Amino acid sequence: MLQTPVGPVSVGVDGEADGEAVCAVRLGAALPDRPADPPGGLLEEAVAQLRAYFDGGRTDFALPLRLPGSGFAPAVWAELSQIPYGETRTYGEVAAALGGASPRAVGTACNRNPLPLLVPCHRVVGAGGKLVGYGGGLSRKRWLLEHEAQVRMRQLWG
Repeated sequence: MLQTPVGPVSVGVDGEADGEAVCAVRLGAALPDRPADPPGGLLEEAVAQLRAYFDGGRTDFALPLRLPGSGFAPAVWAELSQIPYGETRTYGEVAAALGGASPRAVGTACNRNPLPLLVPCHRVVGAGGKLVGYGGGLSRKRWLLEHEAQVRMRQLWG
């Protein structure tokens, strides 16, 4: 478990027939016990990338991800992955990008995101930029958005 400014973050790696992939991220709680990851393995790399994100040195992730299911939720998660670091989109904007889906349905898919941080559901806000809805809690969402804004400002202005 990684200790971060938003509390503990747990990462789960799954090694199915098609290879290893990150399959779970949990904020504030431990994941169920999993087999040990070999030194230098994907779990170690995922933790290193998350640590670099929280330290302000990483603005994207280069990890194989495994997202469950088919249909609407994975389409939402794919759209969320297109939101640039330090930017936000409203639930309505994400819904419109998906062909006019319901903003409420987008919110439900965001809430079911098994890979928060890696699939940045924290970058989705309510109409007018209002800070609403986040499975990890609004204080975490606020911190993540402020962190990304600060890092982005340092990158732009040195």
